[in-house]
Amino acid sequence: RVRQGLSEVVASSRNRGDGDFTMSSERLSQQAFLGVSALLFAASAAVTITWCASTPAMDAMPMPGESSMSMVWMRMPGQTWFDAAASFVGMWIVMMMAMMLPSLVPMLWRYREAVGRRGTTRLARLTALVGMGYFFVWAVFGMAAFPLGVALAATEMQQPALARAVPMEMGVVVVMAGFLQFTAWKAHHLACCRAAPGRRHTLPADAGTAWRHGLRLGLHCSYCCAGLMAILLVIGVMDIRAMVAVAAAITVERLAPGGERVARAIGVVVIAGGLVLIAHAAGLG
Repeated sequence: RVRQGLSEVVASSRNRGDGDFTMSSERLSQQAFLGVSALLFAASAAVTITWCASTPAMDAMPMPGESSMSMVWMRMPGQTWFDAAASFVGMWIVMMMAMMLPSLVPMLWRYREAVGRRGTTRLARLTALVGMGYFFVWAVFGMAAFPLGVALAATEMQQPALARAVPMEMGVVVVMAGFLQFTAWKAHHLACCRAAPGRRHTLPADAGTAWRHGLRLGLHCSYCCAGLMAILLVIGVMDIRAMVAVAAAITVERLAPGGERVARAIGVVVIAGGLVLIAHAAGLG
């Protein structure tokens, strides 16, 4: 009996020790995840701010109609179009990291909960794959935006009448982006972004699932943010104030309680801002 009692005590102590070790390992993994996320955000934000601060003079070419043309849609002297596109996409990815990480980190956290305990190193790799899939979607978005911006810039330079209408067109785009906040399409993709898996929904812990999950998150996010990103593109890609405003709107509607109501409130503000731009372009303000 004494021997049996000692065996039970030893087994209990061992199980308790294993449990404490597992909890400690989980805590370290969570702290490492939050630390790496904070470092990535700080680095991407710093690089983006540096870019914006170093290009104010060259970022705006005066155009007819009191408008200006962003130089990001043009080649620098001695630069090929491939180099210009690669430079834009690189800048775009870093900028998206700074803007999207505040709302992406909670989704990655819920993914880690859905995968469960898979070892610190394996979980870190899977989380990185989800993030890579997510930002791959935004990279494709940037690849599509660059030739469109280049084409519009070339057209405006060749058609002075069109360039004079740019301020009015900007206001119209902003108003349309505001109305998009009220659509069922917006509500659907916002709900998909907010309803990422957590402890109640498990996911397979393999690389393929992680990559596809990141792509899915990126697609829903890009669809959900389409209107707000259109505002950033027409106001000015390198305008730090526009970046901060758009990033704040995306984060609040993604994380605040009652996301759909928040999105509609943002829509009201955006529509009002668009009407102000239209009034100013029409000479009424």
